[in-house]
Amino acid sequence: MKVKHQGRESSTSNESPGFPKHLQHINVHAAGIDVGSRSHFVAVPEESDEECVREFSAFTSDLLKIADWLNECGIETVVMESTGVYWIPLFELLESKGFEVKLVNARHVKNVPGRKTDVADCQWLQRLHTYGLLEGAFRPPEQICALRAYLRQRATLVRYAASHIQHMQKALNQMNLMLHTVVSDITGVTGMKILRAILRGERDPKKLAGYRDRRCKKDEDTIAKALEGHYREEHLFSLKQAVELFDIYQEKIAACDREIENILNQFDDKVDPEQSQLAPEPKKRKPSRNEPKFDLRSHLYRISGVDLTRIDGITAYGALTIISEIGVDMSHWKTVKHFTSWLGLCPGNKVSGGNRISGKTKPTANRAAHALRLAAQSLYNSHSALGAFLRRQKGRIGAPKAVTATAHKLARLVYTLLKYGNEYVDAGQEYYEEQYRQRVIYNLKRRAIQMGFYLVEQETGAMA
Repeated sequence: MKVKHQGRESSTSNESPGFPKHLQHINVHAAGIDVGSRSHFVAVPEESDEECVREFSAFTSDLLKIADWLNECGIETVVMESTGVYWIPLFELLESKGFEVKLVNARHVKNVPGRKTDVADCQWLQRLHTYGLLEGAFRPPEQICALRAYLRQRATLVRYAASHIQHMQKALNQMNLMLHTVVSDITGVTGMKILRAILRGERDPKKLAGYRDRRCKKDEDTIAKALEGHYREEHLFSLKQAVELFDIYQEKIAACDREIENILNQFDDKVDPEQSQLAPEPKKRKPSRNEPKFDLRSHLYRISGVDLTRIDGITAYGALTIISEIGVDMSHWKTVKHFTSWLGLCPGNKVSGGNRISGKTKPTANRAAHALRLAAQSLYNSHSALGAFLRRQKGRIGAPKAVTATAHKLARLVYTLLKYGNEYVDAGQEYYEEQYRQRVIYNLKRRAIQMGFYLVEQETGAMA
């Protein structure tokens, strides 16, 4: 352990603007940690130890020393910044040792103007936390964290597999094999049979076209014409390696799916699956090739108590992504407004001098918000009330804002279902259009009264 607490740096931190003396100390036994990739700076109250700031390396043995030192100083609660992924081992270790650990956004704890040092940062965190001015970031329970890790790993594998599909396409284009023009997906049944036959040495277009699946829209003659190309060894070698790597990633994705199903089986049941049967899906949807192959909808209904897939646009895999990020306990957010604000789907409220500066939503990399936006984008051709809302908002404010507004509606529905256990019932496109019509008529009548007129409804078929 290397101790680094210079009197000059400490005096600088003490000279920074403080708080009024009458301000109450909320967390008396609080510590602040400035997390780094190689070392962590830990600050405790001055009366707790002679050296109130120490530097520890990032090795596991040093993390244990941090926990022991905090325990000796009588620390009960710890706050740290979310620096990359370096905070995760320290956070989990301190939490396992019984400390109350809070993770805060670095944007919310900007230091006062002046010199910025690691010692000053950890002391500033400790001071803010002492006066109860920091709110911890949301971190789901341990089971949800494990599920989230598997889902993120799976998304990474899918992304890597997609890059090798592009490598296949590049090799085919270099040999002028126009397979992508006659099949919708070169990694589908027809495409993979043809690719594997090519790698086995088959060059006859007619025989290759014979691998056509009966569901393929193009006939064998068209497929054979597209498979007349110039085969070169270097491009065949690239194609072979791309197919082999794609197969490897498909095996890894299948293994990840088994782990996801295993961890879903470990969740407690909120409903009895034998007594509460799932309602049939309102519309049969062709499952995506990248979705898990097991019955995901039943698992989600069992652990959440509601069927999120009843909401238009939200698929079983999309619901799994949302639950893996937010969990099933909505008590972490006081109201639905807090929830949508945390997702970054609320309009901005930057106001200065009584004038609204900007109403843009805050930039966020929230995966749950991304899943809700994808669900909103799938509603363009939907005959539901949400689909009608999306189309009307698109014509009024444009597509990007319309997607965000619809995702905001979806987030409110998800919050309500998970918090109160209600069942979602779609009112339909006609109901939404009628509600919009009544709202427009009401506004026209009110405006007419303000202008000194009276609006009378015209009978059907009457002349103006």
